[in-house]
Amino acid sequence: MKKKIPNFKNEQEEREFWLTHDSCDFIDCSDAQRVVFPNLKPSSKTISIRLPESMLNEIKVMANKRDVPYQSLIKILLSEKIKEEKREKRKVA
Repeated sequence: MKKKIPNFKNEQEEREFWLTHDSCDFIDCSDAQRVVFPNLKPSSKTISIRLPESMLNEIKVMANKRDVPYQSLIKILLSEKIKEEKREKRKVA
């Protein structure tokens, strides 16, 4: 029998509770079902970044060859580099 989740006065009280308790003691996941949210988009934040003009021009040429917007290509390149760094970090650890 799982423990009963207490009623909380506010969100802060609930946060503090879950920081010190394991949800496995309260929630039975044996009957859980996988749910897919196909239309969710990751939240994004607008930033400003200064790049040398020559670098930006190279990126625009690369993007044009791939037929993608240059800002999308920048995101793709950053994502690939992050994945590469994570793989390298796991090899070292």
